[in-house]
Amino acid sequence: EFILRCGDIDSGFSGSKRAAEGTRIHRKIQKQQKENYEIEVFVKHTIERDDFTLIVDGRIDGVAECEGRYCIDEIKSTLENVKKLHENDYPLHWAQAQCYAYMFCVREGISEIDVRLIYGEVESGESRAFSRSYGIDDLTQFFTSLITKYEPWVRAGLQWTAQRNESLRKLAFPFGAYRAGQRELAVAVYRTIENKRNLFAKAPTGIGKTVSTLFPSLKAMGQGLTSKIFYLTAKTIARSVAEETLSFIRNQQIHLKSVTLTAKDKICFMEKTVCKPGVCECARGHYDRVNDCLWEVLHSGDEFKRITVEEYARKHRVCPFELSLDISLWCDVIIGDYNYVFDPHVYLKRFFGEGRTDYTFLVDESHNLVDRSREMFSAKIERKPFLQCRKLFKGVDAELYKYSGKVHSRIRALEKLCDEKGFYNSKEIDEKLVISLEVFVNECERYLIRNRMNDNDTILQLYFDAYIFLKVTELFDCRYTFVLDASPEDTTVKLFCIDPSFLMSETLKRGKASVFFSATLAPLEYYREILGGSENDKFITLSSPFSISNRCMLIAGNVSTKYQNREQSTASIVTYLNNVIGCKTGNYMVFFPSYHYMNSIVSALHETNPPFKIITQSSGMEEEKREAFLDCFKPDPQETVVGFCVLGGIFSEGIDLKNDRLIGSIVVGVGLPLICSERDIIRDYFQNKQGCGFEYAYQYPGMNKVMQAAGRVIRSETDRGVIVLIDERYNFSSYRNLFPAEWFPYKQVTGDTLVNHLKSFWS
Repeated sequence: EFILRCGDIDSGFSGSKRAAEGTRIHRKIQKQQKENYEIEVFVKHTIERDDFTLIVDGRIDGVAECEGRYCIDEIKSTLENVKKLHENDYPLHWAQAQCYAYMFCVREGISEIDVRLIYGEVESGESRAFSRSYGIDDLTQFFTSLITKYEPWVRAGLQWTAQRNESLRKLAFPFGAYRAGQRELAVAVYRTIENKRNLFAKAPTGIGKTVSTLFPSLKAMGQGLTSKIFYLTAKTIARSVAEETLSFIRNQQIHLKSVTLTAKDKICFMEKTVCKPGVCECARGHYDRVNDCLWEVLHSGDEFKRITVEEYARKHRVCPFELSLDISLWCDVIIGDYNYVFDPHVYLKRFFGEGRTDYTFLVDESHNLVDRSREMFSAKIERKPFLQCRKLFKGVDAELYKYSGKVHSRIRALEKLCDEKGFYNSKEIDEKLVISLEVFVNECERYLIRNRMNDNDTILQLYFDAYIFLKVTELFDCRYTFVLDASPEDTTVKLFCIDPSFLMSETLKRGKASVFFSATLAPLEYYREILGGSENDKFITLSSPFSISNRCMLIAGNVSTKYQNREQSTASIVTYLNNVIGCKTGNYMVFFPSYHYMNSIVSALHETNPPFKIITQSSGMEEEKREAFLDCFKPDPQETVVGFCVLGGIFSEGIDLKNDRLIGSIVVGVGLPLICSERDIIRDYFQNKQGCGFEYAYQYPGMNKVMQAAGRVIRSETDRGVIVLIDERYNFSSYRNLFPAEWFPYKQVTGDTLVNHLKSFWS
């Protein structure tokens, strides 16, 4: 299939039951055959070469024997009208049948054979057969040619693996001497892979987490302990750091292929991603050109970033996303988003279709994976799209009109269960809704199959939402809740995954070992539990390599920023801000738990005519505005710039303003997520389970945001800066116990003592 693939990429609809329908068609056609007919006939052929043995095997759908002459059947299900099919429409199908015919002839010692290619139409059940006869000489020539074309790919892969492993066995740590904590982390990662375990590592900024996880993983690869490494992260900047680290490693003449996967919508050359040959020239004839492109790419170098993938995709007019996936099969390190491994709906089945592998997962900034995993394992539908569907198909399709209306009506009926806030949740799924969705999905499939060349984006999206919702009902158990959230605009029905730990643990079984690491992975027990670890998995906590004399840690614990006290806190916070920022010219960031609170303080601050420039984060900032915001934090600043941001937002983690581009981080509040029904569900669940509901739902996620924001200041050995935390709750032991080691010692300050501490530090 790899050698002879040809034709277009076509994302035309095929339906969720495609595989099951194919099996049904196969069995139906097999049962229709006469006597002396054997089904699922296993054949195997071995090709010996000097440097490898190639084994080709498979199962023939059917073999008929009549008076010493054999006929083999290759059965294919199709959504097309079989009456409109032509004999040569699918050369790949004939090629598969010829391979079976050759292997069968060799096994039986016969010189001629008949082959039937049978197509069964899914919807009507009708079938159509095309027949050919082959002699052994023609089959031998065909099969030998196929193997000859495949051999260079096999040999290239085997030679590369040997070359890679030999070079990796000589790999030395790429930065000479280890920093404090690096060797300890590297040893722990190697042992984790060796022992087929998971590791949870709290490694502060400056440790060099990327190289300390990649280096030992590559050493393990050189020893044959793992064959592929997935470096997974939620942030683009973290992917760039991984790319740079691999470049340093290659400087030792290390043979190592890596690819960075970019989401389809981002890398697509089209303004709107439509994978259809009639719309996209890259989709048209993609498979005719992709193998030549792939061979050229793989022999052009070893590092395949987005820019490289796009360059070759344009040159050969192939889909850049599909090309990147093809490249990944030949790479040793794959860099990409969490969802390529963990998301049950979009994970890379080409790697994990056979179950457990010997792959290693390196999960960067893994504190982000808690909420991401909940999102991946949850599903939702909304009421209004079903009403729009009903209107769309009125007078067009009676069944879709009828059953979209039934789903809409059922959600309407469920709205009566909501409380005065429009919220309802239950440990049981509404079965009537499930039944109406099942019928709706079936009708959608019928419609979309018949109109597969003219997919309607609206109905297609609604179909996928409903289909995923039904798939998640199969996962629904005591770790889920059924939620309705009604508002004047619309009603959302959600299968909310409260506790993703079990599903994450099952997902981790796709690989051999996993390493979860972050500067703010605390408490470690919490992350190990939520992210699917077991009691046998190891922890490691490393100390910051930076001198504590380079930072001034101040706690202003005489201000309450609780929601009900925010208006009264305004004057005190404005005074603190003016005092902190007024002590030294430079760049500062101030973080708040919400946009509303931030904007109210900014307004009050403007009234004091502050002698510094104020810039503010806005909701949904585009890439250009983000870059413009960060460009304001210039090195060697001649004026003071203060950026006002929200905790947990785009500027509170993943940015690297080194040296004097940022000299102060002020955090207002303790970062608690806004109180909402879903957070309360998480709280109640873990309170009942183990008595720590508030901590799991609010406190731990909140303090993680605080630690991330505070961590923006000291990014290297030479950075100096001040961190100020403003909230009375920092006086409580329940919060102080969550402080990372690098925050000690700290100073308790008031409005009177703060300036003296800062002047002393800056002098």
